[in-house]
Amino acid sequence: MRCALAECHASYEERLVTHTVRLRGSLVVFDHVPAEVCTMCGDVLLRPDTLRRIEAVLASGQAPATTAPVYEYA
Repeated sequence: MRCALAECHASYEERLVTHTVRLRGSLVVFDHVPAEVCTMCGDVLLRPDTLRRIEAVLASGQAPATTAPVYEYA
């Protein structure tokens, strides 16, 4: 599929990405998320079923696989 951004003329390819979400002031990181990524500009598209799965995990209160430090740059 061709990139959705008008100024980019490349196409998407399937890759695994790291997706971050802010939830009630906390940073939540999902690793190895299947996504379509533009080979030129890096635009990322997540499929509806992938988003539903992420939302289900967030709603479940499931414990994370691991935790990581987050640093303030300010």
